[in-house]
Amino acid sequence: MIEPVKLADFFITFFSAASVIIFGALYALLFAYSKIKNVPRLMLLAYAAYAVLFVSVMVLANVANLFGSLFWQFIVLLRLVGYLLAPRIIFQLCVATHESVADDDSAVDGGTHSPKNLDQSVSSTFHQPSKEKAL
Repeated sequence: MIEPVKLADFFITFFSAASVIIFGALYALLFAYSKIKNVPRLMLLAYAAYAVLFVSVMVLANVANLFGSLFWQFIVLLRLVGYLLAPRIIFQLCVATHESVADDDSAVDGGTHSPKNLDQSVSSTFHQPSKEKAL
């Protein structure tokens, strides 16, 4: 059984949990922005954010007494691996999805994809009769 968090450690628990959320989001954001804009320097900042995330997870696990059993140690390790790999997997999935959609659009349009003007497509679809003057 896990020991509950001591009341004296409440603020450490709160701030380490909040920093896990903030630095996890910052890591994912910097990772994606670095890949999209092709700026390798941002990847260093992303890994720095992951390092702070790693420390925050370790502090949270220590304060929450999760290092007492092998099961919870595995869960902490699984979280850290998940935080590291999730942005990579999601980015690869997005790239593959967008390539698939682009291939489908070019096959349908014969290689040329031009967006239609919404006003033209609506007016050609719904022909409204003109108002005639009654004599």
